[in-house]
Amino acid sequence: MKNLYSVLRGPCLTEKASFQQEEAGKVVFKVNPDANKIEIKRAVEQMFPVKVKSVHTATIHGKNKRVGKHTGFTGNWKKAYVTLSEGEINFADEL
Repeated sequence: MKNLYSVLRGPCLTEKASFQQEEAGKVVFKVNPDANKIEIKRAVEQMFPVKVKSVHTATIHGKNKRVGKHTGFTGNWKKAYVTLSEGEINFADEL
């Protein structure tokens, strides 16, 4: 089992994430690309006093970047959409 601090890298602060937190009770995290849904659920429940209903993940592919004549890619990363249980929705505002 991985260290829970190596699973969750931080919150994903975007307009879409803010909208989903308010409307659907979902919290979005940037996570380790090697982490699976079970590890993400355990890490969130251990770090915060919440009950997780479900976890959906998405792998975001790196963008093509160019500096002068040199080209390269930014790194791939993974984000997790964590749906909280019904009673925990008000707590999502504090996360």
